Amino acid sequence: MTTLILVRHGQSVGNLHKKFLGHTDWDLSEQGYLQANITKEYLKDRKIDAVYSSDLMRAYNTVAPIAKQRNLEIVKDKQLREIYAGEWEGKKYDELLEQFPDDYGTWLNDIGNARCTGGESVRELQQRIICELVKISEANLGKTVCIGTHATPIRALTAYISGVDFDEMKNIPWVKNASVTIVTYDEGHFQMIEYGIEDFLGSNVTALGANV
Repeated sequence: MTTLILVRHGQSVGNLHKKFLGHTDWDLSEQGYLQANITKEYLKDRKIDAVYSSDLMRAYNTVAPIAKQRNLEIVKDKQLREIYAGEWEGKKYDELLEQFPDDYGTWLNDIGNARCTGGESVRELQQRIICELVKISEANLGKTVCIGTHATPIRALTAYISGVDFDEMKNIPWVKNASVTIVTYDEGHFQMIEYGIEDFLGSNVTALGANV
């Protein structure tokens, strides 16, 4: 059995300025770096054998303290990236609703069936993430792997594990910045152990707003 500790990135500059980043590579905010260190302390007694991360700065720099604490190299993996947002990249959430009312309206109200205008669909993202997590799990059988990734991949993974149809994915909440989700993998099957652990962040918790 492989254990996956998925860490959503800390607050990014994009989160702070209410922008949809997707693959846009902006770093963590000052608050995000603080959250990364708090998460490191929360996980300090956990056995972690390997660290993988989306190659985007906000994810990589969130798990960097965890890797450094254990003298582990981080494996950068583009397949762990956030959804590719196409024409939405770098735009403010309010602008998206004005410029792409139909497509962004679907994102807000029926995310499982959404596609970023000119970009990736949530279904495609889910397939990408599941395939990559299977590869990582198979390459680390019997180990515990920490993975730095993003909100939509974690939400899509949770829907898959829970057997939730794309029509019902809207009922799965976003995980908070720097929260921890724990999943196991055994003989081709994932199991959700804990979703979106955030209590350890205390007053430093931050979340996506209602308009994303």
